[in-house]
Amino acid sequence: MGSKDTSKISVFIIDDHQMFINGIQSMFVNHARIRIIGASTSGNEALRQLKKSVPDVVLLDINLPDMDGIELNKLLHQKFPQIKVIALTMHHEASFIQTMIRHGARAYVLKNSGQEQLQQAIITVAAGDTYFGEEVKEALMQGILPESKTSHTMIPRLSRREREVLELIIQEFTTQEIADKLFISQNTVETHRKNLLQKLNVRNTAGLVRFAIEKGLVD
Repeated sequence: MGSKDTSKISVFIIDDHQMFINGIQSMFVNHARIRIIGASTSGNEALRQLKKSVPDVVLLDINLPDMDGIELNKLLHQKFPQIKVIALTMHHEASFIQTMIRHGARAYVLKNSGQEQLQQAIITVAAGDTYFGEEVKEALMQGILPESKTSHTMIPRLSRREREVLELIIQEFTTQEIADKLFISQNTVETHRKNLLQKLNVRNTAGLVRFAIEKGLVD
């Protein structure tokens, strides 16, 4: 990854799309304060590279081919606690935002954000603070509101997509079948499944189905 310029904030990108990585690298190629020192399209390869040179900041997507970003975020927090993780993803659901923050992410930026917002996020977290754009803050606020004023049970709020995935899991569709029906990737389906397990605090699919039916989370 080359020698580290200590006068700049060093950044490593982890994203499954090489063209997106190239775009970020081009964005900061001559930046006065930010230097991209490396990138990877998979979680395991990223972990191998980070052992050789630890950056100040990691830009981390949630969708990766070998593991999801939530899992990798946990590993980065455990293995490289000095790294500041910024979730850089297309997922705007409060559940993803809350989970990434809970496991150590210092900022959450949507991929449709502009260069100025990403630049500000990098500079802010490198200084030891957290950063969340207005759209992310709005999603968080909506996510912590109760489903109804009459609800007294502590049931996590599920996004529309999470409910769709949950309903298909209960109907015993496979990951591939769910992906085909919802026009999303298998990796995205697995990300939703893992997130549902965490949010509903169950260990496996059987527990997920039992909890969902008992609490009336699906029709």
